[in-house]
Amino acid sequence: MFNIIDYVPGTTLLHRLNPVTKLAIAAAIVVATFLADTYAMLFALLALTLCLGAYAGVFGKLVSLLKLLVPLALITVVLQTAFVRGGAPVVLWMTTEGLITGSKAGLRLVGVALPLILMLTVTKLNDLSNACVEVLHIPYRYAFTFTTALRFVPVFSQEMNAIMEAQTARGVDYDSKSPIRRMQLMLPLCVPLLVSSVGKTDATALAAEQRGFYLRTRESSYKRYPMKADDIAVAAGCVALIALGVLF
Repeated sequence: MFNIIDYVPGTTLLHRLNPVTKLAIAAAIVVATFLADTYAMLFALLALTLCLGAYAGVFGKLVSLLKLLVPLALITVVLQTAFVRGGAPVVLWMTTEGLITGSKAGLRLVGVALPLILMLTVTKLNDLSNACVEVLHIPYRYAFTFTTALRFVPVFSQEMNAIMEAQTARGVDYDSKSPIRRMQLMLPLCVPLLVSSVGKTDATALAAEQRGFYLRTRESSYKRYPMKADDIAVAAGCVALIALGVLF
């Protein structure tokens, strides 16, 4: 089953970088997106993310996510125009200040989500957790919790699809065009999904404990994650990117 955060193997520089450096790239783009105040910078950061995705061979996944984010961005624009009423009127209740604020908020929403997905698609979750423990000295239990939560995303998605297929076989129609009707049909599915997730979480915790989870330290990983020259150069570029976000 297709999952948007599945790791995509590759031999590009982006794949070979230290997982912490990849995390720094995503963080730098996100921070610069929040700090940027011009359309040129916001679009440039979005274009940078898409170019990195094309270079790493995950452009299709970013486009798939972009299709999901665009409607949310448009909703954000409408909500902002409803609450920000300064400036000259444009059409209906919308004003110039509301449109500017809303459009920038929509671009920020898209620009924040894409870099994180890009980082996850070019990084193995085991490498990400181990590198955070070794390089950033994050306690292993926190790194494990973060990566395990990401691993459960496709599992829960599959569980939800299985429940929906079972309900469809019983005559439930989920193809309704009304979003309110679809929400009413989806809400009852949260109960069996929650019961299933609790069972899986308990089984995972028991398995981890039996394998000596609490005995693991920073030196327990068999693989090392040194910061190389490429990582240092990219980290310097991340700092410059944040500086550009402040300036523009």
